[in-house]
Parts: sequence; C-alpha cells; structure tokens
Amino acid sequence: MKKTEQVAQDQGQNGFVKGYNSFKRVIGIIVTWLYRLRKPVMAAPVVYYALKFAAYNSSHLPESVGLNLQATGEFAIHISRYVAVVGPLALTGGCIAMMFLSRKAMYAWAVSVFSLALPILLLVSNIYPA
Repeated sequence: MKKTEQVAQDQGQNGFVKGYNSFKRVIGIIVTWLYRLRKPVMAAPVVYYALKFAAYNSSHLPESVGLNLQATGEFAIHISRYVAVVGPLALTGGCIAMMFLSRKAMYAWAVSVFSLALPILLLVSNIYPA
C-alpha cells in the first residue's frame, strides 16, 4: 500500500517539477531576448521623439534662430533654422550610436534623453524671449 501511494506522489511531484522546469525555461528565454533587445527597445522612443521635435522645430522656428540671450534682449549669436534643427538631432543620433557601440548602454541613453531638451529649449527661447 505504501509503495503505490509513494509512486503516485512521486509521479505527481515529477509532473509538478517538469511543469516548473518548463516554466523556468520559457521565462529564461523571454529574459534572454529582452536582454538582447534592450538597446533597440531603449532607443526607439528617443529616436521617435527626436524626429518629432525636429519636424516640429523645422516648421515653427524662425529663419534666424538666436542663441545666448543677452541682458539687453538681443541674441549674441544667430544661426540658421537648418542648423538649429539638425544640430540637436545629430547630437541625439551620436548618443544613440554610442549606446549601440558601448557595453554600458544606460549612460549614453541617459545623455540622449537629456539631449531631447535642446530642441524644446531652442523653441522656447526664440518664441518667448525674455
């Protein structure tokens, strides 16, 4: 009697262990693929918003964009709209390229996220000068 009960328990535990091992294997595969795709997943929203801000600034910035607002209300430097749009876009693209080429992806990704503030700051400083 004990042997049949023990065999039944062993089969039940083996079924549970097999199910648990297959669950672990599936989770392991998912985690491995997420780790392999971490850089494209992190870069996708940054690239999307960089292109979105560039398109918006290309239509809303004036022909001559001022930089370095002086106390007198004049800008110290004037650059073209093209440079004001492509410059921050190139900076963000360079950060994304550094992220793909480096082993430590988070540093370059964080810099690329902060570089998204440049187009917004250019737009605000030229539409609403002090």
